[in-house]
Amino acid sequence: MTIDTADIFGSDQIGIHVACVGQYVFHPAELTKPVKEKIDSVLGLESVELSIGGSNLIGALLAGNSNGMAVADIATESDIDVLTSYGDVIVMEGGVNTAGNLLLANESGVVASPSIPEEGLEIISEVMKADVVATTIAGQDVVGSLGVTNDQGILLHPDVTPEEVMLIEQVMQVPPMVGTACFGSPYVGAGICASNNGALAGSETTGPEMNRIEDALGLI
Repeated sequence: MTIDTADIFGSDQIGIHVACVGQYVFHPAELTKPVKEKIDSVLGLESVELSIGGSNLIGALLAGNSNGMAVADIATESDIDVLTSYGDVIVMEGGVNTAGNLLLANESGVVASPSIPEEGLEIISEVMKADVVATTIAGQDVVGSLGVTNDQGILLHPDVTPEEVMLIEQVMQVPPMVGTACFGSPYVGAGICASNNGALAGSETTGPEMNRIEDALGLI
């Protein structure tokens, strides 16, 4: 199945707990066997157990593509050692460090929160070997929570503006669509984790929402 639903630790915010980065899916270690099996079968990536600074919110703290990734500065040296075995790593410091909430990345481009300083954007571009554009989505700066992408498409918050769509499509080089997850939540990045092979959404996600996610991410 290319799309399925699950809960993690009683939460349907799958995208906050799980991060797809290149050919790997990073997730907390304490998952139940059924959830772990869904992650493996639906996303079709090599799975890596991880905590970041003792936190299980991997999807909120990590973002990237097959070239490299950005991680929040709560990551310990041992966390960073683990991550560097899967790609180049940039540590995001200061008040703008929740990389998964602030970045939306595929192989072609990166959408970044306007809260990230210019020099940070340049380093992200170098590490991920992709063009970077800073823009809001629906006027909000937590862009990683407001969109979900792979190399085939992108699903965005329903209130994204035409100007934002134009910038996002230009840098990510995939066709954007709008939709919701988890029974009407516009925070699709928080509610969904997606690879090129499939998508895992929160358990409250409805049938029509799942159809929209499939369409948007080219999973049919």
